[in-house]
Amino acid sequence: MTDKQPIRRALVSVYDKTGLPELARALADAGVEIVSTGSTAATIREQGIDVVDVAAVTGFPEMLDGRVKTLHPKVHGGILADRRLEDHVAQLEQHGIAPFDLVVVNLYPFEETVAAGGTFAEIIEKIDIGGPSMVRGAAKNFASVAVVVDPEDYRTAAEAAVAGGFSLDERQELAAVAFTRTAEYDSAISDWMLEQLQELDLPVGEAEDQDEEDVDPETYILDMSDEDAESVGLRSLRYGENPHQRARVAVTDEDEPGIAGAEQLGGKAMSYNNYVDADAAVRAAYDHELPCVAVIKHNNPCGIAVAPEGEDIALAHARAHGTDPVSAYGGVIATNRTVTLAMAQQVKPVFTEVILAPDYEDEALELLRSKKNLRILRLQGAYRRPVEVREIWGGSLIQDADAIDAEGDEPGGWTLAAGEAADEATLVDLAFAWRAVRAVKSNAILLAKDGAAVGIGMGQVNRLDSCRLAVSRANSLGEHAQGEEAPERARGAVAASDAFFPFADGAQILIDAGVRAIVQPGGSIRDEEVVEACRAAGVTLYLTGTRHFAH
Repeated sequence: MTDKQPIRRALVSVYDKTGLPELARALADAGVEIVSTGSTAATIREQGIDVVDVAAVTGFPEMLDGRVKTLHPKVHGGILADRRLEDHVAQLEQHGIAPFDLVVVNLYPFEETVAAGGTFAEIIEKIDIGGPSMVRGAAKNFASVAVVVDPEDYRTAAEAAVAGGFSLDERQELAAVAFTRTAEYDSAISDWMLEQLQELDLPVGEAEDQDEEDVDPETYILDMSDEDAESVGLRSLRYGENPHQRARVAVTDEDEPGIAGAEQLGGKAMSYNNYVDADAAVRAAYDHELPCVAVIKHNNPCGIAVAPEGEDIALAHARAHGTDPVSAYGGVIATNRTVTLAMAQQVKPVFTEVILAPDYEDEALELLRSKKNLRILRLQGAYRRPVEVREIWGGSLIQDADAIDAEGDEPGGWTLAAGEAADEATLVDLAFAWRAVRAVKSNAILLAKDGAAVGIGMGQVNRLDSCRLAVSRANSLGEHAQGEEAPERARGAVAASDAFFPFADGAQILIDAGVRAIVQPGGSIRDEEVVEACRAAGVTLYLTGTRHFAH
């Protein structure tokens, strides 16, 4: 069995005709039926290649100056039908709709028209409707359809047509690229529309006659022109955490530029959210002395693991990815060692936003660069962050940065409170879990086995739910990674808690799941209840006396 979807019928509708003749020729030579629109169809015919007009498929001519061409069930039914479902296939047959296996679309040049100073009417006409609809439909239905939005992927599409189609993973990666493109496109339209409203002088707030001394310095930074910002070392980001938020990044220490000034070796420009997740990923990976890989999603680790010194870093990556292979899709990867070719080969099939490392083997870098949307960053120096600053309404909070440096962070400073002293292997796993849980948002519980996280409960409003989540994710994701007969991964694992258990019930959830040892700070007025629960179950319990909240 194969999950490749053969390419028998393709819908091609592109504004940018770069590479179109070569793609059409390759598809035709592979026996693919090409359906196309307007000038795209004309360009293909000029090459002597057979092409079917969309109007012949829909039975309806293009209208409204081309505004309506593909918005028809004969088109979108062929794109959106999930051919895994018998009912969808039957409906296609009932209505005489032929499915599409490949959709090749690029959008009207809205951004370019704005940048070129187009008139209001010209810009409005460059807001694509049918194109994004086809792209989003095909991307949603990646189970049955491959979507290509970038001329740089035409060669790949041509090769796939000859080789039996795209695999499911490849179709999903193409879908992610497509959704990114439509998101950027809609954001550009939104930004332009808001600018037009401001120029209409609608009431947007009382900002008149504001004294210079009342100007907030952070707001001033955002209000600067791009040219002025660049002159003082500020880089503009496309937008902030959300598309309506402005954002810039500044390198505050040229000698130790860290992530803000990391050397980018490939991929698209970094976004605000990329930087936030990258910082969390590097902090997590650099907490460990052994070769370590951390996979971060939404500022939380969905995987983290170490490998023995001297082993290929690919081993740590495989273990980290195995923690939660579902959430690793679209994540940020950081490692504290040079990325090898073996690790790059593991990363390549997985859609990843950013990868950060102190260096890359030449062959590894070449392979990773073949993923044109993957942001590749090279880091310099050791991870250092002496203080942390957080803005609040009316002021700022400033504190020493949390770090692994207290006496209670090493097993030699722990207190054995219940059970037998851990053997060497168990103690190594406990030490790993204790360092790794620091990267998890509180309330945090991390289960580990053989130098890798196997279950993580993060960000819950009570520790009981974090315990449940860590256990359930360990076991359910173990089945996803290894098959339905996979053993429960929580059984035989060790657990770390970033703060004390306020009651014994959280620890009991871990005990009932088969956890063999626990490390936690202690300090609750009910510590003895937790100790007694572990003692009764024969579970080893260590107290560190050190807490690692991460809010």
